[in-house]
Amino acid sequence: MIRYLRLIFLGLVGIGLLTVALANRAPVVVRLLPEDLAALTGLTWAMELPLFLIIFGGIIAGVLIGFVWEWFREHGHRATASRKSREVARLERELAVLRDSTSVPPKDEVLALLDKR
Repeated sequence: MIRYLRLIFLGLVGIGLLTVALANRAPVVVRLLPEDLAALTGLTWAMELPLFLIIFGGIIAGVLIGFVWEWFREHGHRATASRKSREVARLERELAVLRDSTSVPPKDEVLALLDKR
């Protein structure tokens, strides 16, 4: 059921994106710098693209910037979790050594067999 809902949702998103692309097919000029500044510096790079490519490119750039931002923001949490994980593993090894060194074998053979379980 969830699989079908996901497919329906993806289909609706696809139809929405296709509609936006068809409605914004007009070419626009994308410039590196504003015209006055470009004339001053000599960098007059410009390209003509359909508007929907500019819109979708902006969306993709925003999502990628957000992912990178969150990855950097969560670096401290990941580092702390890694340190704590190593500490837990070290303490578990230490506990296993202490259990082995302090365990006194039972005098009765039946009790010894039960303890091994």
